[in-house]
Order: sequence, then structure tokens, then C-alpha cells
Amino acid sequence: MDLSVVIPLLNEQESLNELYDWIAKVMQSHSFSYEIIFIDDGSTDQSWDVISELSQKDKNVKGIRFLKNFGKSQALHAGFEVTQGDVVITMDADLQDNPEEIPEMYNLITQEGYDLISGWKKKRYDSVIAKNLPSKLFNAAARRTSGVKLHDFNCGLKAYKNIVVKNIDVHGEMHRYIPVLAKNAGFGNIGEKVVLHQARKYGKTKFGMSRFINGFLDLVTIWFMSRFSKRPMHFFGLIGTLLFIIGFCFSLYLGIDKLFIETQGRLIAQRPEFYVALTAMILGTQFFLAGFLGEIILTTKRNKERYNISERIHL
Repeated sequence: MDLSVVIPLLNEQESLNELYDWIAKVMQSHSFSYEIIFIDDGSTDQSWDVISELSQKDKNVKGIRFLKNFGKSQALHAGFEVTQGDVVITMDADLQDNPEEIPEMYNLITQEGYDLISGWKKKRYDSVIAKNLPSKLFNAAARRTSGVKLHDFNCGLKAYKNIVVKNIDVHGEMHRYIPVLAKNAGFGNIGEKVVLHQARKYGKTKFGMSRFINGFLDLVTIWFMSRFSKRPMHFFGLIGTLLFIIGFCFSLYLGIDKLFIETQGRLIAQRPEFYVALTAMILGTQFFLAGFLGEIILTTKRNKERYNISERIHL
């Protein structure tokens, strides 16, 4: 199979038929063998009914339905697990991503040898204050922190080699940072393509300003995990050791000063250096223990189930 198109969605019943027709037209005009995998992330409208009807009409249409809303990252993870195409395309269901971009992105993967191609919505049709400006700040911070030089991390239109999606674990709100996850997994040949962005035709966006706050927090998480996920003691242990040494040096100074220099008869507890020493040693011990516990946790198996599926179609 040439292509797997993975489409996570939440309450997009108005756009699904039009999106399907558009994708199918592009696939057939280029003679691609393909599958379209819709992941219904707990929609409360008639989205699943539309997907079911499309699957009856076209066996290339497949579907996964979550019992409730688990989030876009979990929806992508579920889709990635079942993809069969040599190249995997992700796109949003709101018709803002243009399926006409798929053939060129496919060629960049198969002919140019890229592991991942990320779309760049250079010209956007979103609110400047609500989305454009926060998005630029967010992308600048992501580039500086991750080292991945992309202009638009949050673009839903991306293309991957199948082996990439099978070797990354997308969870939480990490869908924004799939290129960073791919880089950390060893897939460093990452490219970017300017793609057309279209104004939303139906409904309204499902993401508010909180996504940027969550995005920055997730960015910190990825930065930490990429450097210290396998050796948390290298981070926590180092800080803990330094703090403990600082506290010990202050304690040693207080002891020597009290025994050989101090003549005013003040109690050690009356001196500010005592509290600096006490605080530094306590924090140092806690950081060291955090690193030690992190090392223990890494040796245990964790339950990776993050969503519950109620129905499948052709999968």
C-alpha cells in the first residue's frame, strides 16, 4: 500500500463527506493504493455515522471510535498502530488542510529520502491575536529548545515513513512535537514544505488559548525527556549533590567560626548562614532521592493504555 491517511477528529460531521471526496479524488488521479483511517475522538455529533456510511461505500475507508474524548495525541497513536501504507499522512478533518499537497509530500518521502515532512502554513487564515502571534512565539521557543528547525510545529499536515510512526510514542499533548520525538528516536532527516492553509468552513476550532500554555509545558517535558529520560540521576543527582555540598560548606564554616572565631556568644541558629545551610542540605537530599526513585521507576513496566476503543471498521 502506498499511503495511509490518518485523520483524528472531534465533532466534524459537516466536513467529512467533502473531505473524503477530496482525498479520494487526489488518490485516484495519482493511482495511489491507499487507506483513509478516521479516528473519532469521542464525538457527540453524527461523525461516526458518517464514517460508517463512507466505509460501506468505500472499503478503503476505515475507522476507530473512542469511548470518550481522549485527545488528539491518543487518536494519532491509535491510527499509527494500524497503518499499512509505506507513507503515512496526517491531516485535520476541518478542511483547513489541503489534500492536493499529498502527492508532493509523498514524493519527498519516497524519492528524496526524508523521514518526515512537516507542513508550514506560511499564510494563515486565523485570528492574528488568538492564533498567529501566539503560534509564532510558540514555534520560536520550540525551535530554540528542541534544535529542530521548523517554522510550524503545530501544522496537522505531515508525511512520515511508516517506520517512523511505528517507533514513536505519541501521548499526552505531544502531537505538536512529533518531529522532536522522531529526531529523538533517531530519524533526523526532517524536512518542511510550505502548504496551503484554508479558512475553516464548518463549525469552530476545538482548541483555545490553553493549548499554547500546555504546549510550552510539554516542550519542557520533551526537553527533559530527550536528555535525561534514561538517566534521571544525571539531572537530579547533580543538582542534589551541588546543593548538599553548598549546605555542608556553610555548616562547616559555621562550626569553625563558632569554635575558633566567634566571640559574641551568638547561637548558631541565630545566624542566617544556618538557614541557608539547612535549606540547601534538605533540598539537596530531596533532589538526590528524586533521581534515585526515577532510576527505580525506569526499571519497571508501565501500563501504556491511554484510550478505550468501542468500535472498529475494517481494522
